[in-house]
Formats: sequence, structure tokens, C-alpha cells
Amino acid sequence: MLNLDTPIEKLVGVGTKNLPRLKRLGLETVKDLLWHFPHRYEDYRRQVPAEEIREPGEIVSLRGEVVKIKTTSLWRRRSVTEAFIQDHSGVVRAVWFNQPYLENSLPLQTVVSLSGKTALDKHGLYLSNPHHEKLQADFVHTSRLVPIYPETEGLTSKYLRFLIKPLLHSFGTPSFASPSPKALEGHSKASEGKSEGQALFDSLPQYILEKYNFPPLAAAIKKIHFPDSPEEAEQARERMAFEELFLFQLRSIANRRQALQLKAPVIKFEPETVKQLVNSLPFELTDDQKVAAFEILKDLEKKYPMNRLLNGDVGSGKTIVALMAAYQTVRQQKQVAFMAPTEILAQQHFDSVKMLLSRIGNYELGIRVGLLTGSEAQCSELHDGHVIRKKLSKKTMQEKIAKGEVDLLIGTHAVIQKDVKFKNLALVVIDEQHRFGVEQRMKLLRNYESGIMNQESEKSIIHNSKFLIPHLLSMTATPIPRTLALTIYGDLDISLIKEKPKNRKKIVTKVVSKKDEIQAYRFLKQEIKAGRQVFVICPRIETQTIDNRLETMAKRKKEGELAIVYKQSTMSSLWAEVKAVTTEYEKLSQKVFPHLKIAMLHGKMKPKEKEKIMSAFKNGFYDILVSTSVVEVGVDIPNASVMLIENAERFGLAQLHQFRGRVGRAEHQSYCLLVNGGNSRSENTRLKALEKCDDGFQLAEEDLKLRGPGEFTGHKQSGLPDLAMASLTNLELIKKARLEAKLLLKEDPGLSNYPPLKKQLDQFQKIRHFE
Repeated sequence: MLNLDTPIEKLVGVGTKNLPRLKRLGLETVKDLLWHFPHRYEDYRRQVPAEEIREPGEIVSLRGEVVKIKTTSLWRRRSVTEAFIQDHSGVVRAVWFNQPYLENSLPLQTVVSLSGKTALDKHGLYLSNPHHEKLQADFVHTSRLVPIYPETEGLTSKYLRFLIKPLLHSFGTPSFASPSPKALEGHSKASEGKSEGQALFDSLPQYILEKYNFPPLAAAIKKIHFPDSPEEAEQARERMAFEELFLFQLRSIANRRQALQLKAPVIKFEPETVKQLVNSLPFELTDDQKVAAFEILKDLEKKYPMNRLLNGDVGSGKTIVALMAAYQTVRQQKQVAFMAPTEILAQQHFDSVKMLLSRIGNYELGIRVGLLTGSEAQCSELHDGHVIRKKLSKKTMQEKIAKGEVDLLIGTHAVIQKDVKFKNLALVVIDEQHRFGVEQRMKLLRNYESGIMNQESEKSIIHNSKFLIPHLLSMTATPIPRTLALTIYGDLDISLIKEKPKNRKKIVTKVVSKKDEIQAYRFLKQEIKAGRQVFVICPRIETQTIDNRLETMAKRKKEGELAIVYKQSTMSSLWAEVKAVTTEYEKLSQKVFPHLKIAMLHGKMKPKEKEKIMSAFKNGFYDILVSTSVVEVGVDIPNASVMLIENAERFGLAQLHQFRGRVGRAEHQSYCLLVNGGNSRSENTRLKALEKCDDGFQLAEEDLKLRGPGEFTGHKQSGLPDLAMASLTNLELIKKARLEAKLLLKEDPGLSNYPPLKKQLDQFQKIRHFE
């Protein structure tokens, strides 16, 4: 008997040929198939008599009898199958290409249902490659709203419908195992329903289904796959999205409560210590920086671990705020770890921290700063009254860290290797936290006994009061819209820095049409002649097929048709990125600027190769760097004054704003040129918004509406399923899910009255930001 965990290879119709294709879509079990929802629907409900088909390009459905069918062989093993279908009003011609088997599967006198688009040739109007099925009570491929699924090469939506439809009958009856409102009041358990087929247990409490008029799980899944109307599909989608958001909110609230049970080192707030650092700075802090710093410093005083995200716009000065927390921590004889996503960024932080701390005589105070990356280890120490940078072996550095002889360790992934053990780690700062995977974040935060890393289980940490969990401060330059703050980052406290430093010049932004690109190149040459450097960014996606799909889907979404974004193959996207950068590099280096020094950067390069090129660019060896989004968040290149972005219409506003923030880091006037390679007026209007607005948070909210949440989170990093991701623009649904989660946990903190919900919650894929 089938169950949700049954492997798909056990299903009829799944052979060795299609199995790997299904797995490429992440479909390995029956549950995966049932939860593989359509991204849109073809509307074949309109039944048209044969005599009323008059225009090419129409999408129509009709039913009739096959009165003639013939297959003609063409060259190179190609064929055309032509059938004549008669209904009460006349005859229509249907044509299929390279499907000769249809002559046997649709013999004369077969009554069929056809759905498809009309076309015109020298013989007149016909249906081109229509979907077809024999007349039956419940249509799958024709005469209805037909689901179109996310596909992969060699796997069609028709095949997926063939697999999914029978499963809806097998799992078609709901089974309630959650209390009704009356049962809730009496704290009793609801009885399980019975069905002829396999039951789908509904994890949502029955009182929530009734309150919001949501269909039961089994009905919702059926209506998502084969709805009778768009409204029915939308209602089912909203119910499924609510469940995913509800589970996410429950997990988020539980995480916060769990954090209160953990113990952390107490870092006393010492205003005079902080003033010492602030008064030594060569600039004045903004009001936002002061507020954020105060929030963080007060969190460090608490007995449970801080879990705060410092969200600052590009160039808003996040690092100095983090340094204020680090400075106070190390002044109280505790250690700080500062993680950056790349070696060159870690080196940059190391240099800037040393410079800032040296202004207040930090070495006389005994503060020792270390750098640990995959390729080197350094430590700044005081010798004979002079600060020197001393290169160390990794083993020596590890020994110093374990003995507590490094107060502030800055590094990359090397910081989380098993051989790195701290003596008294009290604060972890992670720069651009979304660049690190869940497991990497876990490694740095877990398993401390008396401050020393060991290999105990995570569960033992939570229940053992001897463990001191370090405080966590994450930083990101990607402005987070409000709905994401309530969901994906719901278990974090968030500090915002929106203000820019007062002496920072505004970057001049200009949208440039493709025909005016020559003028843009002249301007680049002029800036380079003046001693400046230039970034040229290429879009990551180059392939025409993906572009067409996205354009079509955006159009359908605008027209009100249900759709969610295509998932793309990471590998194909990377190779497309390589092609785009290589093409642009060859054009600029060989044709446009043959006498200038130009380098290129893309995602297929090895990390060390990227680091080498970025370092050379920073040191002025190259005039132009042609790159992809790998420079979206990266090193400061003070001498770079121009950011030129090719085909800017392919990027989201938030990402374009991130690119723009790579320039304008010095006293020179800087520029951002957005080359619009499309012909759409709406795209040009969208890009024009960047000319007027330099508020990353405002642009992020707009981008969320236009392009969805993937721009900010990355699907895998977010931990959210498809429908919840697609619903992150629906603030009202998020508020409902959050409210119900709070009310339920207040009434039943352990979910003891809701075993199916508790089980579902335990299995739910989530962000595990605080481990």
C-alpha cells in the first residue's frame, strides 16, 4: 500500500529513464510529487464548436469523433500526423508533429477531447499539437484548467499529470487529528477520520481551518493540482502557504523562547570604554549608528545569547558598530571571532580594525588582533614599543587562540575548522551572514564548555547550564523588507542603519540605452585617464530560453494568471555567467579598450584565483574589472569611480543598488551607468527609479513587489518552501500566521494537544540561524 514516504520508483510509469529526471526536480517520494505544485495553468475550459473556430492563435477546446487520421513520413525520421475531428457543427483538422503512435492510439470513431492553439497554413485553420484524451468523466489534459509544472529536460507536465492524478485518489480523503474549538477548550484530542484510501493528516488545527474558511489538506492539494476555477486554486494555494508560514512562525517563536533558556557570557556595558573608541574616530557617527550600537551593547549585558542582525544600507558604516561591540568585549578579557565570506574581505577588515584600534593605543591596552584564512595566519603584537604584523603557522595561531592569546580573531571559513578552539569566546560577528551555509554558522556557535570548543551534541548544550553560548551579531548590506523581517528573520532582533555618513557624496546614477553605449565607453575612458578605475557588470543569465520563460511568466502574472518563479539549474546558470563575462571581456579588451588593462571575474573561478584578481584590481594593476554578481558585496576599492552594468533590466532594484555601492568609497565623484538592453518601457521606468532614489530599504520594498523574495534570500538559504516564498509579498497572510502562532503557543506551549502539528513542526525545514 502506498504512503507518503513511498519512493517514486515504486509507482507505475516511473522507469529507469525518467527516475533521474524526476530526482533532478527533487522528486523522490510520493509526498514530493503531491507537493510539486503547478506554477501556472492553461485554461482549456472554453468549449468551441468546430464551425466557430475562425482565428489563428486562439486557445480552444472541443470534443468530437475521429473521422480520419493519417501519418506521413518526412525526411530524417520526422513525421506529421493529421486527424479530422467531427462534432455537431462541422469538422476541424488537428496536426501533430513527430508523434506517429497517435494513428494507433486514436483509431476511427474514437470520441476525443482536444485542447490547444489554432494555427493557419495553406489548407486553412487547424489545431497545432493539441493535447488530447479520450472522452471521460474527469479530464486531466484537456477541457479544464490544466496544471503546468516546473519541468526539467525530458520531463513534461503531461507526464507529471499522469503520475500525480492517480495519487490524488489514493490520498484523497482528509484525516483530522487536531482539535476543534470545543476540543481545544476541553483539552481533549480529536478523533481520527477514516477513509478508503490513504489518509492525509491535517496538521493545521481544525479551528483555524474554520476561522479562515480554509479547505482541509487533502482538498487543498487536489484543488491546487486540478482546480475547477482560478479562485479555487488561489484559495487552496493560500491555505497551503498559510500552513508553511504558520509552521515557520511557530519555529521562530520557539527559537526565541529556547534562546532565553540558554546562558551566555555577560558583557557589562561600560560607557567610558565605548566613548574612548568613539572619540578616537576620524568621523562622526550617524544617529542610526548610535542607536544600533546601543541596542547591541545592551544585548551583550543579558544572561542569554544575543541573536541580532545588523541590517545597514550600502556604505552606512556597519563595521564600526560591530567593532564597538567587539572592543567592549575584549576589554573585559573575552574573545571575539569575526567571520567574513572571502579572504580579501577578511584582510580588509583586519587592516581597518588595526587602524581604528591603533588610534586609541589598543596595543598598550593589551588587545591582540589575529587574522586566520585558508592561506595565511597573522597576528599584530607590540614589540619594543612598536606594533608589528607577525606571520605565523596555522598551528601556532591555533595554539594562541586556545590559550586566549588572540583577543579578536578575524578570518574566513578557516575560523570554524575543528582544530580552532577558543579559550573564552563571547561574541561572534558574521559579515554577510547569508553567504555562509547553515552548517558553517552552526560550527562557530556550538559546543563550548567553559568557553572551550568540544564535540558534545547540540541537544546537550541546550539542556546543560554549564555551556556558555557566545553572543551572535550578523551583518548584511542587503536591506530587508518588512515581510521578510517577520518571517525568514523572525527569530532575530534587527537593528537598522539607514543613514549614510554625512560627508559621503551621492553617486550619480544614469540609465543609458544600448544605442548610447559608445558615449558611455567614452566617459569610462575619460575617468580612467583621470586615474580612476571601473567595474563592468554582466548579467548572470544569458540564455534566451530562460529569458523567454521569465518574460512569459511575468506577463502571465501581470494578467492575473497564477504563476510562481521558475527554478533554474545552478550549474547551467554558472556556465551562462561564464559565457556572458567572457564575451564582454573579449569585446572590451580587443575592440573597445585594446590599450587598457582589463581583468575578468566569474563564478566558475577558484576562490584563490578570484582573490588574486580582486587584490590586483585593488592595488591598481587593472583599469577595468569585468565581473558578475561576485562583486555585489565585496572589497572597498576607493579608487573605483564608475560602475557600468550591462543589461541592467535583468537585475532587481535591490541588487543594482548593491552594485552601485561598490563605488563612491572615497572623495572622488562616482557614477553608476545602467545600460538598458531591453525595449520595454516599464523596465526603463523601473530603472529610472534608481536615478532618483538612493534609499536601499525603499528600493527593497519595491523590488519585493516586482520580482519576489528570491532576490533577498536565495531559495535554499531561506529554508522556506515554494508557496511560503511566493507569499512573502502578502503581508496580511503573514500577520495572520504570526498571530495564530502566538495565540496557540500561549495556550499550549508544548503543543501537547496537537501531536500531528508538533510532528510536522519537528520535521519542518527552517533557517537555523541560532544554533
